[in-house]
Amino acid sequence: MIASIRALWTPMALSPLLWMAATLVAFLAGQGIQRLLRGSPIANPVLIGIVFMATLLEATGTPYQTYFAGAQFIHFLLGPATIALAVPLAANLRHIRSSFKGVGCALFAGSITSTVSGALVVWLMGGERSVVLSMAPKAVTTPIAMAVASEVGGVPALTAALVIAGGILAAVIGQTVLRWLRIEDWRVHGLAAGVSGSAVAASQIARYDGLAAAFGAVGVGLNGLLTAIIVPLLVGLWVPTHG
Repeated sequence: MIASIRALWTPMALSPLLWMAATLVAFLAGQGIQRLLRGSPIANPVLIGIVFMATLLEATGTPYQTYFAGAQFIHFLLGPATIALAVPLAANLRHIRSSFKGVGCALFAGSITSTVSGALVVWLMGGERSVVLSMAPKAVTTPIAMAVASEVGGVPALTAALVIAGGILAAVIGQTVLRWLRIEDWRVHGLAAGVSGSAVAASQIARYDGLAAAFGAVGVGLNGLLTAIIVPLLVGLWVPTHG
């Protein structure tokens, strides 16, 4: 069966646009599944799309390099997609100004906690230095995280995987955890999503409320800036060489 699939797929795989189209179809399928499940955060479209594409690549025997050559335009759009979060930010600027002090404290605490805790867990479990440094910027949006990891000696590809995994986890459980704590303020939900889960979680929460989208954009943007400063400073002061 697998051999037959690969034989049929090989001629089609010659088109570089095939993988970009397949990725878009996988994501749209994920959105459709989430709608069928009444917007359940567990049915995250990004997670569903990843599972679908990983299964397809495995079934067709396609190397990741071949896939990326066709889908790299989507990778390029990560930057513009993150910048697009500025639209709800501008629309709710008055609310953000009135909450500036609280946002600043939460942002600083979240950035420090995310950077130190992730790196510390990897080190305590015997991870190599490169893995520790790759974990440090895990809560930042992918383009910034990869640049920071490259600058401090991490592995950008590993960092990208960690960012996506962390973003999906935050998108899936973030709202549930906050509601368990009886926190209903959309500003809190948005900021928490942006700081802990980067653009993946922020885009998930943005669908529910414009104010949440604005604070999610604040979390993504300022957390990226702050982490880009914090990580190199921490590496310069102390980086475990365990492993």
